[in-house]
Amino acid sequence: MTYPNLTVVDHPLVQHKLTIMREQGTSTAGFRRLLREISHLIAYEVTNDLPLVDKTIETPLKTMQGKELGGKKLALVSILRAGNGLLDGILDLIPSARVGFVGLYRDEETLKPVQYYCKLPSDMANRVTIAVDPMLATGNSSAAAIDLLKDAGATDIRFLCLLASPEGVQRMYEAHPDVPVITAALDECLDDNGYIVPGLGDAGDRMFGTK
Repeated sequence: MTYPNLTVVDHPLVQHKLTIMREQGTSTAGFRRLLREISHLIAYEVTNDLPLVDKTIETPLKTMQGKELGGKKLALVSILRAGNGLLDGILDLIPSARVGFVGLYRDEETLKPVQYYCKLPSDMANRVTIAVDPMLATGNSSAAAIDLLKDAGATDIRFLCLLASPEGVQRMYEAHPDVPVITAALDECLDDNGYIVPGLGDAGDRMFGTK
């Protein structure tokens, strides 16, 4: 099945690093490093249509017309806590971006999101906004986070994740058909507990060494 809102980044380096991250024996330090590296590569895809403006500069040889990013600074929004792993990597590439945080946790019985924190940059209506979370599982938390961004005025929103399930992509499309989803892999399905299969386990636990 194809999804009109989905882009899978199938670059060989992305797939190579993702395979190592999936392995159960990969250390916390290795997982964290690979997440940062893979976020660089996926970020190229999610930012490939950012607006540019002309800029006149002086090279050592002559005057020329170059290009630079135009408009308001990009807004990066991490869906806590695991989103911070992707956030750090993207900030390596775009250090001037404004940063926001949305705190949601999943009720283990209902699988529904519960909000506990939200802090966003100002003037969201005039910023390209990239929401980041390693896992798009049920899609409930991600859809709820996008609701908060839209309530704050954001209109140009992209969602970046490491892994997605078909159920999560479908849920996002039903809730927010205008928000593209960019991921490194579309996995098979969700298990009875709402975890992505084959997946890589809990991204937050593997990144921070918690259980």
